[in-house]
Amino acid sequence: MKYRKITAVLLGLSLFLSGCGGTVEQKDSKTDNTDITSSQEVATEPLTELTDAPKAPETEPVTVTEAATAAPTTEEPQTAAQTVNNTENSNNSGADEQPQENNSESGNEDYQPTVTTAAYVHTSKRTTACTTTTKHITTTTTAKATPKDVLKNMTLKQKVCQMFMVTPEAITGISPMTEVGNGTKNAMNDYPVGGIIYFSQNLSSRNQIKTMISNTQGFSREACGVGLFIGVDEEGGKVARCAQNLGTTAFKPMEQYGKENNYKTAYDIGATLAKDLSSLGFNVDFAPVADVNIDSGNELGDRIFSSDANVVANMVSGISKGLQDNGVSATLKHFPGLGAENGNTHTNSTVIIDRTLEQLRNTEFVPFKKGIDSGTDFIMVGHQSVTSFGDELPCDLSYKAVTEMLRGELGFDGIAITDAQQMNTISKVYTSGEAAKLSIKAGMDIILMPVDYRAAIDEVCRAVESGEIPESRIDESVMRILMRKNRLGLLKK
Repeated sequence: MKYRKITAVLLGLSLFLSGCGGTVEQKDSKTDNTDITSSQEVATEPLTELTDAPKAPETEPVTVTEAATAAPTTEEPQTAAQTVNNTENSNNSGADEQPQENNSESGNEDYQPTVTTAAYVHTSKRTTACTTTTKHITTTTTAKATPKDVLKNMTLKQKVCQMFMVTPEAITGISPMTEVGNGTKNAMNDYPVGGIIYFSQNLSSRNQIKTMISNTQGFSREACGVGLFIGVDEEGGKVARCAQNLGTTAFKPMEQYGKENNYKTAYDIGATLAKDLSSLGFNVDFAPVADVNIDSGNELGDRIFSSDANVVANMVSGISKGLQDNGVSATLKHFPGLGAENGNTHTNSTVIIDRTLEQLRNTEFVPFKKGIDSGTDFIMVGHQSVTSFGDELPCDLSYKAVTEMLRGELGFDGIAITDAQQMNTISKVYTSGEAAKLSIKAGMDIILMPVDYRAAIDEVCRAVESGEIPESRIDESVMRILMRKNRLGLLKK
């Protein structure tokens, strides 16, 4: 025993003199991608025998490796790709293994190395929590952020901001806005909203709007690491901001295409709209109109495809598919349907639609259900009140309309966005904060164009902090938003 202890002491002294210590210095600039840096302290572990390895010369520094294996072999050095593969295999096979206890401070007195002529290397493990190890080198890659990762790292205010879509004028207070600068950048740092909607006054030329959108996207990424939904009303017919101002493809009123009832025509319209819009930087189109023409006194007129619910269903599903197959999210509007109204949600303080649930299921719901089954990303919920829902609330503030009908009965799990809450049916009855809170409680994901979005965001944050709105309700909506943004490439680092 005494001989063993003397041998161990001499061996330890020999290793110390040959360069092994508690601090690792990086000598080779080619290995600057390793996990251990020049200033990193590592905890020592017992010596590990190299099977059949030649004795290392005393004049050379001893190789430092991660404690990946109990007995490293003398195989050829691995390439970076092989190293990554080994790391992945280690992740898959070693997830349940517990890290070994570090006994270096006690001197490992119970450890008695076997006396042999085989060479040893000094092994180490990092003091930080680390579950994957490799031999020789490690390769570090920057992975694309996932929606779950992004959500986890957001503050409450940043999450709530994702649930608002506003005009560029609302951000700066300047009208009209055709270019952006420090005013937009600073405002977005304070309130990094989830989306911007552009109107005719914002569209001067193709190069102008492309630059404006690109710069605004950059400000958003700097503010919260997430890009923006960039939306526009481009239905065709008289509601066509880009066609009218920038000369993109123009289409006839949708009523005329409804008379043809041709799915391929509808798909081609959607595909063309998407190609035009995406070339400018837009990723959301607030189209198609999914209302059924029931009352000639409604506010939509020839924007509606037909009075036949099945025709409307066929056409909106075609346009939605054409849009989304070409990189732009479609938005079916205005759930649960404005076609039976005799009024105008823009100018009236109340619009009431007297329809039974059976009537809604047989008519208004048909196009929305078809669009949902086709995979539409967005559905816009209108401000009309429906008598059969029994709550006398505008539908975008109604739990019955949003959660029970749209999500529950029709099975929609995409993004539910309100119609513009600057319209009189909301702004003449509710404050921006009141409407936003009711919308979120109802199950809405995005509030579009409140009168005062900052006040609305602040009030929602206070409601979460007080427990009036569970943070899980916010997280549910923000996850839907981030998942769609991820598919649009808006979460890339």
